[in-house]
Amino acid sequence: MAADDKIDAKSDQLKGKVKEGVGRATDDRDLEAEGHGDQAKGNLKQAGEKIKDVFKS
Repeated sequence: MAADDKIDAKSDQLKGKVKEGVGRATDDRDLEAEGHGDQAKGNLKQAGEKIKDVFKS
């Protein structure tokens, strides 16, 4: 996995965790849901890059 793509996926996951935490703390369900979405987006990016790596080998 390319370093930039790896960092991008991790940043989406981290951003999602922060949004989710802030949403819970402030009882903002929309922000919490957005955090879940960002985490899922990061997970999908990471999975896609792993699949690319498998086919490169």
